[in-house]
Amino acid sequence: MIEFIKGTVDSINPEYIVIENNGVGYLIYTPNPFVFKRESQETVYTYQHVREDILALYGFKTREERALFLKLLNVTGIGPKGGLAILASGEPEQVIRAIENEDEKYLVKFPGVGKKTARQIILDLKGKLHDLMPSLHPDLFSDEHELVADMSHTELDEAVEALKVLGYAEREINKVLPELRKEKLTTDLYIKKALQKLLK
Repeated sequence: MIEFIKGTVDSINPEYIVIENNGVGYLIYTPNPFVFKRESQETVYTYQHVREDILALYGFKTREERALFLKLLNVTGIGPKGGLAILASGEPEQVIRAIENEDEKYLVKFPGVGKKTARQIILDLKGKLHDLMPSLHPDLFSDEHELVADMSHTELDEAVEALKVLGYAEREINKVLPELRKEKLTTDLYIKKALQKLLK
């Protein structure tokens, strides 16, 4: 298994990033690709998903995020796409809290998670995530008010594409768009802000 890949971010797409390392470009699916910056040096903690018809790399900013993703994959009804959608909010601590508090209402807000799957997540993972809690301190919105100069609508368009990839329906996205259009943010912050509103 590949523990991590250290290299330069070559490209960013709504679904994945490409990391260049020694002349090789690794395509890595991530919860929110826009937390990465083009041409920055990054260490991405990876999980290699192998099935007879698939060989894919999934990547995360921290080992703890990856550990939570792997635990979610063990739940019946949660595949890699569902696991990424749950982690895309950038708030693993809140997900863990919802599981520990048996908060089904919070969990069913994620794409592809119905009541049955939410109950299964709680049943399978409650009491098994304490080891992840200490080092999970999300800094969501710490730079929320940082305005970016000369920003076009490209960032918002990219954010909308990323939300669609995560499984959110167009009608759900359209509900939060008016609020998002009022601000000039980076793609990453648009996604975080949209997810905050979608998960309320």
